[in-house]
Amino acid sequence: LVMGTQTRRTPSSGEVYSVIMPTYNERDNLPLVTYLLVKTFEEQGLRFELIVVEDNSPDGTLDVAKQLQKVYGSERIIIHQRPSKLGLGTAYIDGLKLAKGNFVLLMDADLSHHPKFIPQYIAKQKEGDFDIVTGTRYTTGGGVYGWNLYRKLTSRVANFIADTLLNPHCSDLTGSFRLYRKSVLERIIPKVVSKGYVFQMEMIVRARELGCSIAEVPITFVDRVFGSSKLGGSEIVGYLRGLAQIFLSI
Repeated sequence: LVMGTQTRRTPSSGEVYSVIMPTYNERDNLPLVTYLLVKTFEEQGLRFELIVVEDNSPDGTLDVAKQLQKVYGSERIIIHQRPSKLGLGTAYIDGLKLAKGNFVLLMDADLSHHPKFIPQYIAKQKEGDFDIVTGTRYTTGGGVYGWNLYRKLTSRVANFIADTLLNPHCSDLTGSFRLYRKSVLERIIPKVVSKGYVFQMEMIVRARELGCSIAEVPITFVDRVFGSSKLGGSEIVGYLRGLAQIFLSI
């Protein structure tokens, strides 16, 4: 090998992975996370597509996505433009309609979900033929970096309350970096009524109801590189309200 070159494997003829990535004001993060995704999948010899669900960001994220589509090809970068910020839940639903893969990865565009963990997700899925593999910050090998004490306490308390009320047997219920078997995700989503941040939590609860097999892999969550967090007081209130609704529905 010549020093400085990137090793690429020939894509396998088996699984295809569809990455669904909602975006809102991510023009600075999107090019880097896209590059890292392409690099990871090519090094692993895996077929993939990135579905960018763009919520009419005022910072020009859509224009950046279109430029990336020209660089990497329209068969790899699929753009779904929406008229406004419609929420995470509906973004995943819209992205799933476009997904051609038999496995679907849900991840954020802000680099808090690093693509370097994807091979671990895939290996874990194959290890037990699991329906879902979810990343966890709260087990050996996992962690959070870049958060202040308030954010850490908010996440811990949110997980504690959810675990106590819902008993989902999942150490990081509020995490959103997950790998799903597409056929399973298509069964789960119609049963989910929550929107926003609660959507991911209810997904695991409904998956348990359906008898889906779930595995965890430790991940390191790093606070966003560019931009500001979209978690505010209204999202926290919405989370608590959504948690109560799920509790009353099970």
